[in-house]
Amino acid sequence: MRILALDIGEKRVGVAVCDPDERVASPVCVLPADEVRANAKSFQRVLEDWEPELLLCGLPMTLSGEEGPQAQAIRAFADDVAKHTGLSYEFADERLSSAEAKRSLREKGMTEKAMRGKVDMIAASLFLQAWLDARRV
Repeated sequence: MRILALDIGEKRVGVAVCDPDERVASPVCVLPADEVRANAKSFQRVLEDWEPELLLCGLPMTLSGEEGPQAQAIRAFADDVAKHTGLSYEFADERLSSAEAKRSLREKGMTEKAMRGKVDMIAASLFLQAWLDARRV
């Protein structure tokens, strides 16, 4: 089953996808949050290209494992996207995925400015990969 991961932010949504065998997560793109929420053509194109069967949305958790302050907004966003697309969705702990994505890009020599368009999709691929790995155990 192909799963599309969404790292939902106020301004941008990072998108990642896994292979049909659910083994490897790959970053896809970053889209404006308004376009994803409204099911705009840019997001429809991603859905057509990858044909996902499930959306995996990152849910911000605190270090103690409780839902963070943005969780309610993320849940509402995911619900809107699911209604527009007809896809079911689940949530994954996205704790520290953005920090890990930044660290990884910094190690590759990228500046903060150069990272701006990439962090969200890398973060989506990281929490998707962790979710896939946890299901295989």
